[in-house]
Amino acid sequence: MKQSFHATSLLILFLLQLPNHVSLSRKLTTPAPTPTPWPEQFHALLYMNLTSTHLQLCDLWYDWPRGRNVNIFHKQLDVVLYDIEWSNGTSFYYTFGEDAQCSVVDFGVGIPRPDFLDGARYLGRVVTDGFLCDLWEKVDFIWYYEDVVTKIPVRWDFVGGISSHVMTWEVGAILPDSIVQAPEYCFTKSVNRKTFFA
Repeated sequence: MKQSFHATSLLILFLLQLPNHVSLSRKLTTPAPTPTPWPEQFHALLYMNLTSTHLQLCDLWYDWPRGRNVNIFHKQLDVVLYDIEWSNGTSFYYTFGEDAQCSVVDFGVGIPRPDFLDGARYLGRVVTDGFLCDLWEKVDFIWYYEDVVTKIPVRWDFVGGISSHVMTWEVGAILPDSIVQAPEYCFTKSVNRKTFFA
């Protein structure tokens, strides 16, 4: 009789504890992380490997409040190309010097919002460039790697094969307005877009 009572008591104790185990297991399954939104203003130095096997450095100056995204491309053994993108969808691509050229393109979309990765699909954790990163993919267009500890982007790749590796990341850095003013010849001279997009 004592054994039967003891077994019944254990069974009741187990059943009473069961809901706690169920809720505990729910707490242990954490939701997938979400990408950290970009700061409203930052400067990043990017090392870029292009599909064409060319290399370049990019000074990226993102400025959401001023509605601009500036890329200054230092092409390998070639020209420095300024790419000034505005929130109204207009982009200016230009060079300086004796053979200065300019192209104005209306893409119809503005610069990326700080939360442009909202809705991205989480792919898990991977090591890239020596950093443990969370990896997301959005619309089969961009693959975005963010450091697990610092939440700083480490790398992003585009579907066309362009791979950008973040070398420096300065939150709050602002590019002077004088640098982003497109030169006069952007408004008076026509150029072949292939100059910049070959």
